[in-house]
Amino acid sequence: MSDMQDYKSSLSDTTSRKFETFSYLPAMTSEQIRQQIEYVVSKGWNPGIEHTEPENARSNYWYMWKLPMFGETDVDAILAEVENCHKAHPDNHVRLLGFDNFKQSAGASMVIYRGKTV
Repeated sequence: MSDMQDYKSSLSDTTSRKFETFSYLPAMTSEQIRQQIEYVVSKGWNPGIEHTEPENARSNYWYMWKLPMFGETDVDAILAEVENCHKAHPDNHVRLLGFDNFKQSAGASMVIYRGKTV
């Protein structure tokens, strides 16, 4: 018998849904968000910001907030764009991506602001 915890989740209950690595943890603080951005920059990945309505979070399509920030290494500039996206779409989930040029994939993907659920 396994002692693993079962996370109850359903399509009809948007508050129960879990997605991506950090969704099982409490919401990130401003300092933790900064640290994740610093990590993306330290790996040489290009930051990207996306958002979507909570009811569409499990979809493969998220709205891109501007273009990926190719070559951007200023953590404050990236953080400002993340906050601008969150302010423009306060009810949406906002996620940070780190695009790896060499592997042609996302090296990081995490929801850093959770939208309001009904």
